Amino acid sequence: MKKWMLCIAALASIPGSALLAQNLTGTWQGTLKPNPTTDLRIVFKISTSDKDTLKGVMYSIDQKTPAIPLSAVTLQGSSVKLTIPAIGGSYEGKLGSDGSSIDGNWSQGPNPLPLHLTRATDATAWAIPDPPPPPKKMKADADPSFEVATIKPSDPNKPGQFLTIQGDRMVTGNTSLSFLITFAYGLHPKQIAGGPSWLDSEKYDITAKPDVEGQPNDKQLRTMLQKLLADRFKLTFHKEKKELSAYSIAVGKNGAKLSKSEGDPNGLPGLGFRGKLGALFARNATISDFAGLMQTVVLDRPVVDQTGLAGRFDFTLDWTPEPSQFGGRGGQTPQPGADDPAAPPDLFTAIVAQLGLKLESAKLPVDVLVVDHVEKPSGN
Repeated sequence: MKKWMLCIAALASIPGSALLAQNLTGTWQGTLKPNPTTDLRIVFKISTSDKDTLKGVMYSIDQKTPAIPLSAVTLQGSSVKLTIPAIGGSYEGKLGSDGSSIDGNWSQGPNPLPLHLTRATDATAWAIPDPPPPPKKMKADADPSFEVATIKPSDPNKPGQFLTIQGDRMVTGNTSLSFLITFAYGLHPKQIAGGPSWLDSEKYDITAKPDVEGQPNDKQLRTMLQKLLADRFKLTFHKEKKELSAYSIAVGKNGAKLSKSEGDPNGLPGLGFRGKLGALFARNATISDFAGLMQTVVLDRPVVDQTGLAGRFDFTLDWTPEPSQFGGRGGQTPQPGADDPAAPPDLFTAIVAQLGLKLESAKLPVDVLVVDHVEKPSGN
């Protein structure tokens, strides 16, 4: 289910950060309508930090989300903008003259939605329900395998492909063996050599349950998938080092512009697109996770992380795709015209301006997985 979030506003005409904070601290709430039959009650609790700057958390009551931290508020006159990297959302609005309401629009995808906020009192404030307990984590030192795995041919008319974790199970849809290999070993398709043509053409739906209790981290997930490929697809291979045309990701000359994630450092990352190609969100993700998504989904060659940045980050990246990106689908999604001042920049410009990183073409030595043997999957 999509998570819809929102932002807080401020009144620039009141001088002094202390007065600004005083007029915005408290609880703000409003109802978001992502479609005609759905109401999502949104609550923001705003307070001040030790440095007398605004901070806050957001709740989506009807989705029972845990508190989601707000990023820094920007204020120009009575106009306010807040971005929430963890969910790829942003809100722009204006604070009413009486200081008790904010009118604006919530954006999380191509179509902004109106969202009116009012300042809540003790009598009007909505109760915040307890969020569902977080999933139990698999022990970090566990070396799991998939105890049970169901592999079925996909519907040939089904669009797209995905791989996700639902509870403690891995679920994939419309995934080719080539896709599964690139995910399991962190490769670009050009780093796979040999093998039959059906590596790309045959698609599978997989549901697999680990033999160890708890939700795996990303390393454990990849390890289990590697074992599944060897067991059910009889995959054997060897690796070679080759110099290939690739992209490198490095820190820009003015430094990175990334927010450290407050997510579980041993948890799974979340990366995806908000309603259109080129509107990317990342949460609890390493730069290597980001490079992996870019090389697997967006770009036509391997992407190598050369930033040296450790840890996990929450961020968004908005760009106008070129036709060659997304496997040739970059030009299929309606995009603003190049002369439209509201159009996002190209990918290379966006990475510098929005993330403080740089993406450059280079010849780099990379590992190539050479398929020695593979079979279509054994029966369930």
